[in-house]
Amino acid sequence: MNQRLNLSAGPHVRDRWTTPFIMMVVFLALVPTAAIGVIVHAVRYHSLNALWVILASIGSAVLTELLFCLVTKRRITIWDGSAAVTGLLLALCLSPNTPVVLPIIGSVFAILVVKCLFGGLGKNFINPALAARCFLLLSFSNGMTNYPGVNAMTSATPVALIKEGSMVNITDMFLGTAGGVIGSSIVALLIGGLVLWGLDIIHGEICFSVLGGFTLCLALFGGHGFDPKFLAAHLCSGGVIMGAFFMATDYTTSPVSRLGQFVYGCLIGVLGALFRILGKSADSFSYSIIIANLFTPLIDLYIIPKPFAYRKSAIDKAAGVVKQPLLKRIPKPVIALTIITLLAGVALSGVFSMTKEPIEANELAKKRESYKVVCEDAADFKDINAAVTAIEAQNGSYANGKFGTTTIEEVLEAVDANGNTVGYVFSITNRNAYNPPLKLALGVKPDGTIERIAFIELNETPGKGSKADEPAFKDQFNGQTDTAGVDVMTGATVTSKAVLNAVNAGLDFFRNVIMGGGR
Repeated sequence: MNQRLNLSAGPHVRDRWTTPFIMMVVFLALVPTAAIGVIVHAVRYHSLNALWVILASIGSAVLTELLFCLVTKRRITIWDGSAAVTGLLLALCLSPNTPVVLPIIGSVFAILVVKCLFGGLGKNFINPALAARCFLLLSFSNGMTNYPGVNAMTSATPVALIKEGSMVNITDMFLGTAGGVIGSSIVALLIGGLVLWGLDIIHGEICFSVLGGFTLCLALFGGHGFDPKFLAAHLCSGGVIMGAFFMATDYTTSPVSRLGQFVYGCLIGVLGALFRILGKSADSFSYSIIIANLFTPLIDLYIIPKPFAYRKSAIDKAAGVVKQPLLKRIPKPVIALTIITLLAGVALSGVFSMTKEPIEANELAKKRESYKVVCEDAADFKDINAAVTAIEAQNGSYANGKFGTTTIEEVLEAVDANGNTVGYVFSITNRNAYNPPLKLALGVKPDGTIERIAFIELNETPGKGSKADEPAFKDQFNGQTDTAGVDVMTGATVTSKAVLNAVNAGLDFFRNVIMGGGR
């Protein structure tokens, strides 16, 4: 009798679902949040770049796997759907403003380097989509942090605003209209994740322990206790829900046993909370999952369900098994990858520490140069006590949003060589621009007349919003006491309004704080 045996690498888990079916369901579970991200960005910014990012990411992921199979003469595996899911997950972790070339690079890295070169589906040691996202964050930080506005008022992601201490709209984050990455709709992610859990495609021990560990650690060490608004804001931002339901639950990179899955999920949640509390980066939850992925072999090694009537010590003794030292029992790849991760973290921290002061010095020099431009008679600049107090009292925006999301960063008194006041200079940031932030320097004479404006940072579209830095527009402010006579730029209304709000905020600050509040 001819019997065919199917030999494959362990662990061997039997299930009624096939791989193509699972991938199809996961893909469909992600479609609602992808659709919301595309629609919100299209309606608010009249751009379909979010759609192109998704299509480019999925297409390049599938094409990379196809080409790898053809070149290596292996069985074509794109039909299992795993490459498409990886591409979609990566796209949903990116900003709608991401240049289309980045998801292509990321998908090639995820499929070729993290998946195919390690043996294909089921052989990768970390989540391919998250590995690609972290690779892009480290290699192309400028393109990866170009986020659209939160309610059209800030370029920072919701989690970045939370870390800054600014107010966020939890309802907008829950619905997916608050900006950030494409896949930011919490309600859509929860629906998709709960469907997967209900079908027993993902393990509740992982996703719920991630959320529980994250929430408990944040409540104990976050500085706000069990404040529901504080905890809800963190849970709805920074990829926590997507990570818990769609990233951490990856079969290949998560433990097999239920207890191991619980420990693994708690590890992710605690690391994510600690990174959120103590770390500098707003995009830290991805790293907590990747670090936990590296510990999965170790968790599976030590957390093994015991069969009935199993006594390990007696069986080992009968078999003559000698217990090896701990370091010899830990797989060498796990030790190597852990050391590499720690070294990378130390290296990145060192680079940040070394470059922090020079970067701050360069920014200060650039700012002071702009101050000289807007107040040519100044020989020196002095602090104003009333201005410092008013700036510290701002709650996310000056005058409670009267001028949009505009913040007064610095106000100095300009004096000549004899110490006489020749004017006042303002550093103002507006986050309503098309590609925020928009930062400008404003010079105001002692009588309240605008001397001129100069841009410290302008990221607007070339040929449109970038015209704000041309004399035809910015010279209109010279000699004015208000902005009533300033004409907006054709085809760049958003940029024009951002500049006007910034200047008006500076003039209002001059009248009500400097002239009205004393020094």
